[in-house]
Amino acid sequence: MLEVGTKAPAFTLPDKDGNPVSLSDFLGQKVVLYFYPRDNTSGCTRQACAFGAAYGQFQALGVAVIGVSKDSVASHQKFAAKNALPFLLLADPEHQVIEAYDVWKEKKLYGKVSMGTVRATYVIDQEGFIEKAMPKVKPDTNAQEILDYLKGESHP
Repeated sequence: MLEVGTKAPAFTLPDKDGNPVSLSDFLGQKVVLYFYPRDNTSGCTRQACAFGAAYGQFQALGVAVIGVSKDSVASHQKFAAKNALPFLLLADPEHQVIEAYDVWKEKKLYGKVSMGTVRATYVIDQEGFIEKAMPKVKPDTNAQEILDYLKGESHP
């Protein structure tokens, strides 16, 4: 994970409609940038739906929510429509941003080792610096933990 207090790596990726979205578009606003392994898997769906359900609370705090995976624009479009996701999903099929944020890691599944995106979340402050880094987040509690943190109900 990248260190708290470091400048968040700049990026531009396509959203579910193919429109370019840059981190710099959100200067002056906090951003929750969460990385997840894959659209339409059970954990990733639960995590996305939890962020979707809490989206109004994030908006009330003036915080943008952005999900990133290596899935395609078309996959994100279907995933967002199927689950009525109101926030941005960005496609990073070349995993350039995933690697820049140090969440492309060796994973083991059934004894087989492969490289993939680990579930992790960053809070980026209004000036574009990493304010909080959360490795190995749980899909069912990630959104609420971030909200609690943003509301000052938990410690960094």
